[in-house]
Amino acid sequence: MTVYFYAILFTRYPQVRDLFPVDMDVQRDRLLRGLLRIIELVDDPQRLVQFCALLGRDHRKFGAVEAHYPAVGECLLAALARYAGAAWSPEMAHAWTRAYNTAAQVMVLAAQDDSRLRPATWQAEVVGHVPRGHGIAEITVRPDQPYPYAAGQYVSMQTPWRPRAWRHYSPANARRPDNTLTFHVRAVAGGTVSSALVHHAAVGDIVQLGPPQGNMSLDAAEDRDLVCVAGGTGLAPIRAILEDAARTGIRRYVDLFIGARTAEELYGLDDMLRMAQRQHWLSVRAAVSHQHIVGREGTLPQVLREFGPWDQHEAFLCGPPAMVTEAVHSLIRGGIHPARIHHDPLDTPVLNTPLAPARHSQESAPQ
Repeated sequence: MTVYFYAILFTRYPQVRDLFPVDMDVQRDRLLRGLLRIIELVDDPQRLVQFCALLGRDHRKFGAVEAHYPAVGECLLAALARYAGAAWSPEMAHAWTRAYNTAAQVMVLAAQDDSRLRPATWQAEVVGHVPRGHGIAEITVRPDQPYPYAAGQYVSMQTPWRPRAWRHYSPANARRPDNTLTFHVRAVAGGTVSSALVHHAAVGDIVQLGPPQGNMSLDAAEDRDLVCVAGGTGLAPIRAILEDAARTGIRRYVDLFIGARTAEELYGLDDMLRMAQRQHWLSVRAAVSHQHIVGREGTLPQVLREFGPWDQHEAFLCGPPAMVTEAVHSLIRGGIHPARIHHDPLDTPVLNTPLAPARHSQESAPQ
């Protein structure tokens, strides 16, 4: 259905083709999952509006404008009608038309409101590129205008080597006076964007940044002590949060667990140990899962269970999805309420961002 949709969209409205990446596989998957999420939320108007508004704001970076929405709606209904077959009826067509027009209106209004507050994208120059070993590079960029974000948020980035292919990375620093952001990027096997950033990017190159997203910030932690879990380059947003905590004079204790497969891959451990020497409230522990060494052995969730208890803590996690998922289950079994466990969406952020009700409602209802 999605293949057919994009085929007729580009045939009837060829002017929109340049808004999309050359490789459409990921885009088709996102369209289908976006539709499924709208269907999932159809009986929850508040969260449905939140989701559509998030989509509308995010689509600004693609160059989407109000005039594009009728064309998309026309082709979407045509694709649905073709693949619904005998199940398609005038009543169903009317329902889908109303649903699409409502979603499109919310997206358009959200984009218009967002345009009054900030640009759709920021041009950013690469001003630092430092290899850190094991396919990781530390890349520092300077946006062409102030880039407001909270430590712990993530950023979408487009590179000149893969136009219209946006990937998400978390700044590894709290906001700086010089407006620079540092990203820790690992070259993923088959990852054309990450590999280009690690192996080909150089000082002077220009990338584009989308607006910051995510709610994993220190403000979410209220007054509790923190337990932080970081795997691989997932240390970046945790490091930014701790840097922000040090700057603002945190009055809580923080336990940080850093994990990797081998000791050589314990990325950023030395930096965090140096921070712990300066900050009495920070305790740092490391674990490896695939090497016998002096110290802690095992996966991060396994090591996490050895310490604690964590039931009175607020938790921040970032790293490989499997690790984060297992650590979340471990913390819940240890007594932490799910509302006090924070991590970024584990897949495409705009399609998977939690749309939970207000925090006080979360505290009273188990998830």
